[in-house]
Amino acid sequence: MQKIMGYLRRAVEEYQMLANGDVVAVGVSGGKDSVALLAGLAGVRRFLGVDFRLEAITLDNCFDGVETDFTPIRQLCDRLEVPYTLRRTDIGKIIFQDRGESNPCSLCARMRRGLLHDQAKALGCNKIALGHHYDDAVDTFIMNLFNEGRIGCFQPVSYLSRKDLTMIRPLLFAPERELRNAVARAGLPVVKSRCPVDGCTERQWTKEFLAGLERTHPGVTKRIFGAMRRAHVSGW
Repeated sequence: MQKIMGYLRRAVEEYQMLANGDVVAVGVSGGKDSVALLAGLAGVRRFLGVDFRLEAITLDNCFDGVETDFTPIRQLCDRLEVPYTLRRTDIGKIIFQDRGESNPCSLCARMRRGLLHDQAKALGCNKIALGHHYDDAVDTFIMNLFNEGRIGCFQPVSYLSRKDLTMIRPLLFAPERELRNAVARAGLPVVKSRCPVDGCTERQWTKEFLAGLERTHPGVTKRIFGAMRRAHVSGW
């Protein structure tokens, strides 16, 4: 995890993501990215020189009415000395049973985002850390370009005035492959998503499209990422 913490520290310092007294809610879905984010933030507390506190939050969509077992995540939080909150929701039922959404990802993201904001506020947090990484940034840029005809991406740091919360993405410089390897080497627990459309999303198509481009044009992802930075896209 040392290299991941290096990426994380670079992003935190470059974009001034953390300050003394911050209480940071870490959205932990159970996937590799959020688990690496949690472990990384817990690790850099020792040497970052910033006095901040963490709160880990998991939202369970309860797909098909079944509660997911997040015991491994709770045990990880205990080891990292991070308070853990698990909130069961009916998002899965609303999206797939009540509404029968044919394109569920957008609605799911909005609902989860709202609940995460509310839970973070209830815990006294002023910031929320999300596990979006280097490859997610390029994927999002391509999706916005292809699907909406616009140049844009998520921001490294964004302030939500309605909730008085600041969103940060400390894994911005961490490539997905390195995150996957770091989580495996560190033996960190991963809880598999039970979402019925997992692996069949527009983002997954974009990942596969970029992987194909990498095979014929090696380094294209790095060049896109660099272009986004040089153009200061979305506050970069």
